[in-house]
Order: sequence, then structure tokens, then C-alpha cells
Amino acid sequence: MAAMKGTDGTGPMLEGKALLDKARSLSNRPEDQIARACGYVGPSGRVLKKSFYRALVAAKGYTLPSSAGTGGGGLSKGRQAEFRTRVHGNGNLLIGQAYTRRMGLEPGQEFRIEIHKETGAIWLLPLEDSTLQT
Repeated sequence: MAAMKGTDGTGPMLEGKALLDKARSLSNRPEDQIARACGYVGPSGRVLKKSFYRALVAAKGYTLPSSAGTGGGGLSKGRQAEFRTRVHGNGNLLIGQAYTRRMGLEPGQEFRIEIHKETGAIWLLPLEDSTLQT
């Protein structure tokens, strides 16, 4: 099985015997450092622990059932949007990047907020480009 390229571009995600050998040689280090050294780092620099642990288990010869929504290889696609949020203690309501990206919204776009109490809906209405003209 060929090693997958690390998503941060630093090198391949080790698998099989190469993974076991590298992890064994670093066994006196913290788990995050071992995973990082074995190539399990995402594009943001975050250690991909779940992928690392799954690869270790597979390298040991165990087969785990792939969980729903993870794709063919059993590796996680990362965090998925839940379509849930809650009002924070300071009163703010966060929508999040997953939703703004899905809607095709760009940084700097402005909206008018319309509240519909009878339905419990909040509408974001794009402002015309004319508001940017002087």
C-alpha cells in the first residue's frame, strides 16, 4: 500500500512497517510529536490524531470497520457541519465558515438582518453594491 501524501505538503503519511518503525523509534516522545513526525498533519498544522491512530491499528494488522461518511479508506474527512449552533454567553450567535463557504459568501460582503418572530427565522439579505459607492 502506497503512503499518502501529508496534507500539509511536508511529506508522506507513513503506513505499515515504516509507520511502526518510526513510531517505535520515537516512543519516548509525546504522541503529538510522534504523529507529526510520521506525517499526520493537516493543512492548518493540526495533528490528525484519528488518522494516525487508525493507521497504527491497520499497521498492526487489525481491520477496523470504516465509519459512515469517512470515504473509502476509513480516513476522516475532518469536521463536518452539523447544522446546529447555540447562543453564546455573550449573546453572540456564530454561524461558522462551513456555512458561509457553502453559501458562497465572501469576506467583506454586507447583509441586512431581517427577523421573523412568527416563524423563528433570521434572514440575511445581501446589500446592493451601490452601498459601496460614494
